[in-house]
Amino acid sequence: MAMNRVLGVDFGTDSVRAVIVDASDGREISSAVAYYPRWGRGLYCDPARNCFRQHPRDFLEGLEQAVTEALAAAPDGTAGTVRGISVDTTGSTPVAVDRKGIPLALTAGFEEDPDAMFLLWKDHTAVQEAEEINRLAKTWGGVDYTMFEGGVYSSEWFWAKILHAVRRNEQVRRAAFSWVEHCDWIPALLTGNTDPLLLKRSRCAAGHKAMWHESFNGLPAEEFLVKLDPLLAGLRDRLFRETYTSDVQAGTLSPDWARRLGLPESVRVGVGAFDAHIGAIGGEITPYVLTKIMGTSTCDMIVAPAAEMKEHPVKGICGQVDGSILPGMIGMEAGQSAFGDVYAWFKDVLMWPVTHCVGTTALLDPATRAKVVEETEEKMLAVLSDAAEKVPASESGVLALDWMNGRRTPDANQLLKGAITGLNLGSDAPRIFRALVEATAFGARLIADRFRAEGVRIDGVIALGGVAKKSRFIMQIVADVMRMTISVPRSDQTCALGAAMCAATVAGVYSSIEEAKKSMGSGFSETYVPDSGRADMYDTLYERYKRLGRFIEEETTNNRRTS
Repeated sequence: MAMNRVLGVDFGTDSVRAVIVDASDGREISSAVAYYPRWGRGLYCDPARNCFRQHPRDFLEGLEQAVTEALAAAPDGTAGTVRGISVDTTGSTPVAVDRKGIPLALTAGFEEDPDAMFLLWKDHTAVQEAEEINRLAKTWGGVDYTMFEGGVYSSEWFWAKILHAVRRNEQVRRAAFSWVEHCDWIPALLTGNTDPLLLKRSRCAAGHKAMWHESFNGLPAEEFLVKLDPLLAGLRDRLFRETYTSDVQAGTLSPDWARRLGLPESVRVGVGAFDAHIGAIGGEITPYVLTKIMGTSTCDMIVAPAAEMKEHPVKGICGQVDGSILPGMIGMEAGQSAFGDVYAWFKDVLMWPVTHCVGTTALLDPATRAKVVEETEEKMLAVLSDAAEKVPASESGVLALDWMNGRRTPDANQLLKGAITGLNLGSDAPRIFRALVEATAFGARLIADRFRAEGVRIDGVIALGGVAKKSRFIMQIVADVMRMTISVPRSDQTCALGAAMCAATVAGVYSSIEEAKKSMGSGFSETYVPDSGRADMYDTLYERYKRLGRFIEEETTNNRRTS
């Protein structure tokens, strides 16, 4: 088994990472990261409208670069020992494709059309369409197709995004034969089978974002979709009925991609899934342990035996799907639309005068100005964290609401906004920053409380992702607020490691993902234990946070009704 290597490929928001892993024990052999150049330049996006699009060429170029660089960094002969590849991606991130399964942005006439590109997970341009889906699902007289999506459909998801795109862009609507999730397109591309009617679709993506369920005979009925909008007529038949879990083989490497990556054509390619779900596997998720992927946003995952869930719909979450994480288990997803992004927003606010004043001053030469701005930006959050940590938890008087990018869970509502209250002339940057950190922790607790209220117990917490690995200050506050011990996996690349575990299963090295997880897991490096005194104080602040949230939500609703 020592010569069985597998590739885990993790497509994130900003970059793609390829990790070569020894399938016998999960040891990392080598890795490489490729950043998306077009995304990095801010192309095709309009943050003011919450419009975020990614060009498929970023994914194509990034995939080839990351894998070939990882192989180049590995010992000689490694390529010949690779037996499997599995991928995870962001989601819901769908794209319009032609009859051959080619994204429209890769075809003549659509190269610069944002609607012909991948509609990124955090694109919120489809708020109106999500509202229409929710309203129709509750009133049309048939099945409520949102029942296994938490009862609330989000603008971040498959159908809302498609409907918004086809309504606003007639050219895309006419040219689109079908739509494909990013996590489905990459395995299809690697295997050379991009036919939208034949490629294997992810159970994870379909169940959590496209209202797919076995009891519905697949996707929502044609009658429902046509009632939603006649523009959707016939699309259901050009999508899919069957879905597949991540232990299933999508195919083997096509001759073209074997050549481009420098790998044998015998390499098996697994069915893809979303990054958070695969990351939960890499983080060694077990039943009833809340696994939090903490980055720019959060995804909170729980698995439970299907027999114990008994098809009980859990309200206000982002779906419950049989096999979306571990085959044989119901995978439940929740999350916060902004977590690290809240801190990044505050950093950007503070950086504005640095960039526009210090960065343009005539007192310094251009090279020095650039270095000062760069160093200030690099140090900003670390310095803020050090200062905020010295502020007693009950002293600042500042209270914040973390809905800077809307609310994903509980009860998705992307129209909601953040808030900061309790400011006075003594409210300096560290105190405001601490309030923002506490707000994100309160948001995490709100999710845990919803699961418990819906009868899903939580026996422990695992945290992974950039925030979990980088900030002891933030993690301790989250532990205090949630009143739960939090364990952090040793691996820095849990999403890619989870993909590697799936690849090892698909390649036949292990008989199940569960077996691969046990052999390839990295264990845990840190544990955060709640402080009882601070936890008591945070109980009080948490009640204030919930009252502030109710006020903001009521005002948002009232303003929308009168506008």
